[in-house]
Amino acid sequence: YDPHAIERPRYEQWEAAGHFAAQGRDAPYCIMLPPPNVTGSLHMGHAFQDTLMDALIRYHRMQGFRTLWQCGTDHAGIATQMVVERQLGLKGQSRHDLGRETFLEAVWQWKGESGGTISQQLRRMGASMDWERERFTMDHGLSQAVTEVFVRLHEEGLIYRGKRLVNWDPALTTAISDLEVVSQEEQGTIWHIRYPLENGNGHVVVATTRPETMLGDVAVAVHPEDDRYRRLIGKYVTLPLCNRSIPIIADDYVDPEFGSGCVKITPAHDFNDYAVGERHGLPKINIFTPQAAINDNGPAAYRGLDRYEARKRIVADLETQGLLARADPHKLMVPRGDRSQAVVEPYLTDQWFVQIAPLAGPAIQCVEDGRIRFVPENWSKTYFEWMRNIEDWCISRQLWWGHRIPAWYDARGNIYVGRTEAEARAKGNLAPDVALTQDEDVLDTWFSSALWPFSTLGWPAKTPALSTFYPTSVLVTGFDIIFFWVARMIMMGLKFMGDVPFREVYV
Repeated sequence: YDPHAIERPRYEQWEAAGHFAAQGRDAPYCIMLPPPNVTGSLHMGHAFQDTLMDALIRYHRMQGFRTLWQCGTDHAGIATQMVVERQLGLKGQSRHDLGRETFLEAVWQWKGESGGTISQQLRRMGASMDWERERFTMDHGLSQAVTEVFVRLHEEGLIYRGKRLVNWDPALTTAISDLEVVSQEEQGTIWHIRYPLENGNGHVVVATTRPETMLGDVAVAVHPEDDRYRRLIGKYVTLPLCNRSIPIIADDYVDPEFGSGCVKITPAHDFNDYAVGERHGLPKINIFTPQAAINDNGPAAYRGLDRYEARKRIVADLETQGLLARADPHKLMVPRGDRSQAVVEPYLTDQWFVQIAPLAGPAIQCVEDGRIRFVPENWSKTYFEWMRNIEDWCISRQLWWGHRIPAWYDARGNIYVGRTEAEARAKGNLAPDVALTQDEDVLDTWFSSALWPFSTLGWPAKTPALSTFYPTSVLVTGFDIIFFWVARMIMMGLKFMGDVPFREVYV
């Protein structure tokens, strides 16, 4: 049996004859292909789930349903930009040498030459998709949908810009999502540092695995019921190497059993510390540049040093000054960017966010009341757990490839949002001579893929495809993107279509 001789010509006949087009007479049946990354090639997970979808699609097509298997690919912001930047690097160039417009032309050229691998592989598998309707998340129509959703959410106050803590990849110099952070256990060290009491009566010992972040400490926290330290609450210590006074505060977050029971609080570089800082009204001091070197907020002796070089110097200086109590080997979970492998830093920076709680409520309800059913049912517990503890969603990325944020700034930093610059100007009643600069950032790839069930069918236009095939029938996907994709499609579908995007989620 020679599959090459038999399968390829047979598939080409099927496709040419239009057998995969949505043409049945009975009720509509639609499955949306989870859009694979345009940079990639299929893996076993794709092969498995696409076979399941193909079985469902062919079965319903043969039964006479008006069957649509909507296919397409995702522009994969970080992954695609990395591929093209790597190619430039081989020529000794960077994207900054080309400038934004020329770099984006290079990405589109790469997409034209190499971006079709997955489509060809799906054909070789025999997947009976409606290729006439194939979409790409950066297509004009889909881009229009992204802009429309952004502007409407912003007008309702559900999208805002703010300075918050995000996962920051210092190699890619962009915020990344939780899904792009892989934590693994590594051997490290825990340093025990003496923080002298300001009144000269001794010191407290603070344990840390990241001594370089002490340059941004704003407090030392103890548990309110810890008898060892109760008398010190409200007193001050001198922050070593920085000569700043910082308070000793009491907070339930502190585990009295861990280390000395004293915890350094660095709100600009730790998610738990950020929450403590918010509760106590503490300042946030960011001590890193975007590349994770010490910035001008650090003492002069460490400015410009990479974080790990700074760590060595800080530890040596603490030892010289008699402030290092001890250093112990310590296993810890280290967060790394899944693409760059760089250690990810919690980083305080201006980003765009979706205020998610108002969207999450209806999305929880539609699974509770059975409008959407998870198969197997136990995955609904995973969905509820995340949705009921949901945080605002950071949607901006410091990349060039992607949907550019439709916001403009004047010289004073005022923000104007619109579908176009002209609309943004009109909304702000700006005179023609007021210069505006568009936001440099692009949107998180998950933002555009959250609209996939309706953007692919022509929304915001009221198309026949949209009225026929939305809501779709089944979503076949993996458990690892229930939060990042499934939940967000449900929220966006309910918000902009007034109905669920699919009836069943087959995990």
